Amino acid sequence: MKILHLFLITILSLMFMEQSLLAQNTDWPNFERYREDNIKLGLPRLGENRVVFMGNSITEGWKDVDPDFFKDKPYINRGISGQTTPQMLVRFRADVVNLKPKVVVILAGTNDIAGNTGPATLEMIEDNIASMVEIAKANNINVVLCSVLPAYDYPWKSGLQPAEKIVALNKWIKDYSEKNKIIYADFFTPMADERNGLKKEYSEDGVHPNKDGYDVMTPLVEKAIAESLNH
Repeated sequence: MKILHLFLITILSLMFMEQSLLAQNTDWPNFERYREDNIKLGLPRLGENRVVFMGNSITEGWKDVDPDFFKDKPYINRGISGQTTPQMLVRFRADVVNLKPKVVVILAGTNDIAGNTGPATLEMIEDNIASMVEIAKANNINVVLCSVLPAYDYPWKSGLQPAEKIVALNKWIKDYSEKNKIIYADFFTPMADERNGLKKEYSEDGVHPNKDGYDVMTPLVEKAIAESLNH
């Protein structure tokens, strides 16, 4: 009887684990990551110039490495580590539009180049970024488009030689911003080394900024936000 009881517990545990994994796998855009936070946050207060930061680990890590940047400001961080532009596009309404910000800061594309959710051409990345911009504009949200940070190699997927693709993607982002009268924040130029990689003083792994790296980005994005609010 005791053996049967243990067997049933094991079966039930395996079933629970399978259901949990299935739930995780079906939440591909990761709506659950900020669902409760979004509910608690509510709508902006009267006169609040809310800004939502949409991105991947570089955005998510900003509040951990430099929490003072977000302290006592109407800045809402909605970065999710590892995400690609199609995932951001799917959750854009839930994590940006429904929060009713004045501005959205979009920093995205490097994980697409790394192939985190499968092969992605530059055109596919560009289409996803353009779609996020169009959704924002349709909802009266001003946009700051950020350049992708330099990266000579990805430590989790070595040998892809992303630097050239990042340069090409950034050229498109800049040109698209100019054509569509969108504020562009250029992080790449001051942070790139001679190989178009991230300068060593700004990162420990060549991809994610350290505090010195974010210190370069902060005044650039704050200037871009101010310009966007007055745009």
